[in-house]
Amino acid sequence: MKTNVGTVDRAVRIIVGLLLIGLSLAGMIGWWGWIGVVPLATGIFRFCPAYPLLGISTCKACKRA
Repeated sequence: MKTNVGTVDRAVRIIVGLLLIGLSLAGMIGWWGWIGVVPLATGIFRFCPAYPLLGISTCKACKRA
């Protein structure tokens, strides 16, 4: 797996993922809040499987290499 998620993208994914999971645990939103696991995982592992399919990379260091 080649890294394709940049620093800002990574931070946003982790924050959104944690927010969705937290709201779901607090009962403020339904079970669908657990979809936050997806952006959380992609932020932690710095790899988004959809990006190569779309030809996208937000990682500046990876673009130079």
